[in-house]
Order: sequence, then C-alpha cells, then structure tokens
Amino acid sequence: MTQWIDAAALDDIEDEDVMRFDHAGHTYAIYRIGADVYASDGLCTHEQVHLSEGLVMGHVIECPKHNGRFDVRDGRPLCAPVCEKLQTWPAKVEGGRILLEI
Repeated sequence: MTQWIDAAALDDIEDEDVMRFDHAGHTYAIYRIGADVYASDGLCTHEQVHLSEGLVMGHVIECPKHNGRFDVRDGRPLCAPVCEKLQTWPAKVEGGRILLEI
C-alpha cells in the first residue's frame, strides 16, 4: 500500500539541487528543479553510491563516482557506465512541504 510521506521542507533544497531522505530502511534522493520536485531511489544503479552527493544539471543527476547520468523525471540512464533505470517515485509540494508517494 502506498502513502504520501512528509519528506522535507521545500526550502531545505536549493534550486537544481538534490538531498538525501531515509525512510523505513530505504534511501531516496529528492530533487528540486525550479518549482518542481522529483524523487528517486537514493543509490546509483551502477555502484550503489549515494546520488545526494552528485551534481544536478537541469533534469539530470550525475553520479559522483563514475559520472553516470540519469534523467530525474523518469529515471532513465543517459550515459555510460549506467545502463539500468533508476526507480522514481511520485513527489509533490503541499503547504511548503515535499511529499513522496512510497
């Protein structure tokens, strides 16, 4: 059963940035791109490195270890060495808070 979880304040994330969110034994990455927020699994599918330490450029997160890139909107891999899609999760802003549907 999925539910909306309060993850953070919108102001906790700068524009074009990422933050780590841990919940129920799982790590997520939350991205802010302008007024939009996105969420994905928090670990790169290539080497299990925390994406929250990566670089956000537009709608792209670059893994800090081997520079693999994913589109944060749908998790698709954009360049080697990543080839496995990143799991994404619905995210929204309500009352200045970021909510994830997990």
